[in-house]
Amino acid sequence: MEKIKIIETKNLNKSFHDPVEFQALKNINIEIGQGEFVAIVGSSGSGKSTLLYVLSTLDTDYTGHIYFDGDDLSLKTKNQLAEIRNEKIGFVFQFHYLLPEFTVLENVCLPAMKLARFSDAEIKEHAYQKLDLLGLRDQALKKANKLSGGQQQRVAIARALINQPKIIFGDEPTGNLDSKNSQNVFDIFKELKDNFNQSIVVVTHDMHFAERTDRIITLSDGEVV
Repeated sequence: MEKIKIIETKNLNKSFHDPVEFQALKNINIEIGQGEFVAIVGSSGSGKSTLLYVLSTLDTDYTGHIYFDGDDLSLKTKNQLAEIRNEKIGFVFQFHYLLPEFTVLENVCLPAMKLARFSDAEIKEHAYQKLDLLGLRDQALKKANKLSGGQQQRVAIARALINQPKIIFGDEPTGNLDSKNSQNVFDIFKELKDNFNQSIVVVTHDMHFAERTDRIITLSDGEVV
């Protein structure tokens, strides 16, 4: 049975023009399937974070084509891309970006409140379900800044899941964590892939993390090697 493609790129190129002309991505042709857990690796400056930002619609200045869930992103307006980001993409960064003055529950609810697809009561219920999944229900009413680093990153994952995205992008999601909490994050992603068929793409310099994913995409000087 052919796997469902969530993302496919065709001759994807990306250049920076300031302060000098520099080609960051060169002819990238990759596919990410539904339920696939993929790591993007490469040395510093290889283009891995640039690729992640382009794939996730955060950077739209590229040539070539990105097909996301069957749609050609180059044909979309800025507003349509923002809609796709809100509805279909979850983000987990190296730093959790939680709002410290908000509770854990409020932080997890935020993207769903923005999307406004469900009532406040339903959103809260969905948020509790995600916190349950990540073993954090008992922390729901605490302020986000009262949690440990590992707990905060798990809250960030719950927040990324709230709108039931087609794909989760992680940019060095274990970069600020010790080995025990890094293992926790890996286990969570693995469970999401195995039990919920979640597609996950993670940029990482942690080869121990990368080697246990389904597939590694290695970049060198902006090219897939």
